[in-house]
Amino acid sequence: MTESFAGLPVAVAGLGVSGISAARVLHGLGAAVTVVDGGDSPALRERAAGLEADGVTVRLGDGDTLPDGTRLVVTSPGWPPSSPLFTAADAADVPVWGDVELAWRLRRAHPATGEPTPWLAVTGTNGKTTTVQMLASILTAAGLRTAAVGNVGVSVLDAVLAEEPYDVLAVELSSYQLHWAPSLRPHSAVVLNLAPDHLDWHGSMEAYAADKGRIYQGNAVACVYNAADKATEDLVREADVEEGCRAVGFTLGAPGLSELGVVDGLLVDRAFVEDRRRSAAELASVDDVRPPAPHNIANALAAAALARAYGVPPRAVRDGLRAFRPDAHRIAEVGVVDGVTYIDDSKATNTHAAAASLAAYRPVVWIAGGLAKGAAFDELVATAADRLRGVVLIGADRAVIREALRRHAPDVPVIEPAEGHTGAEAMTAVVRAAADLAGPGDTVLLAPACASMDMFTNYGERGDLFAAAVRELERR
Repeated sequence: MTESFAGLPVAVAGLGVSGISAARVLHGLGAAVTVVDGGDSPALRERAAGLEADGVTVRLGDGDTLPDGTRLVVTSPGWPPSSPLFTAADAADVPVWGDVELAWRLRRAHPATGEPTPWLAVTGTNGKTTTVQMLASILTAAGLRTAAVGNVGVSVLDAVLAEEPYDVLAVELSSYQLHWAPSLRPHSAVVLNLAPDHLDWHGSMEAYAADKGRIYQGNAVACVYNAADKATEDLVREADVEEGCRAVGFTLGAPGLSELGVVDGLLVDRAFVEDRRRSAAELASVDDVRPPAPHNIANALAAAALARAYGVPPRAVRDGLRAFRPDAHRIAEVGVVDGVTYIDDSKATNTHAAAASLAAYRPVVWIAGGLAKGAAFDELVATAADRLRGVVLIGADRAVIREALRRHAPDVPVIEPAEGHTGAEAMTAVVRAAADLAGPGDTVLLAPACASMDMFTNYGERGDLFAAAVRELERR
């Protein structure tokens, strides 16, 4: 641990999971902790009572005012930079950290090396969770004690404070977390892709990209980028890294020098081999990646690049990819009814993710809609138009997608069966409408390109209800 918090007055912003974790950790380190939250619900009061019983001060109903004497603010990831609390902190010259920054500063020396556990870091608009889980599986196959942490699996604070230290961590980082992590310096890192998302939080695409690019700062061995997404390579060029750190690309085609790619159905490495000008290492087969959709193969190549940067042998890449199983609601087949395949990609909550999912299937009955978060759909619809058998629209912002379909796919049938309904009742109507549009050999794809909270608790419930409605269809 490199910081002393004894007696330090710290304000923790937010009484969610990360806020509670940060408050408990800081209190345990001797800090004088005050948690602030603008809400005041029964659930929040219950959480507050638990912290107050441990000696933490909690202030509900006022998340805007900086507590007197505060010398550090630790924020939950969702609080935007424009929050009045942070304006007040800036005016008082009080630093603001996120949970990732706190975890980075609390790293302990590994007893075997005398150095803190290295981080292999992953960000991007889409594919972060899958990639970091693939990476953890590969590292495990290499015999390393590791965990997928950050926005997935173990919390990053729990990981760095674990009684038994990890050899290396696979860390998923959002743009929110990166914004509040000025000291972060990973061993190696990747930005998988960049597309407009969370612009209401960041204020502009430029600010969003800049926060994503923070992941490359101080990299020691490799900055991994997507050769098909120039914006990620641009972030590498702009990064201030340690001397000797290399730029390593990944591509779905044959790899160039210092790249990983695909040749004759094999994932190959021309970056981390002794003679990369004239040779390549075979890592795995495309068939070792599940599902073998193009964007998922790209995820596997990114994970492999980070693992190879850490010195993992080729065989462990293959074994780790074979052992990996994707999470629920990520391009998961939930049933085949009357020759029609039903795919749950409820986790596709933005246009970039939905585009990748649509590109993997043909022909498709697409279930789309929800909360669009200000996104435009013209490019998505224009690209996917020739794949669409039909579209079933749901959710509060379905009109935006309907208009894009009218402009770019006017001959594709569109049904809106769930108007005014939510939950299971809505999804049952949606699946039955999709079944009416589909024929043998078609795919019904739930890839909404939108958030779910207008009709469902979260994307998980949306996907679960989709699977349940498909099972009901099988019984008809």
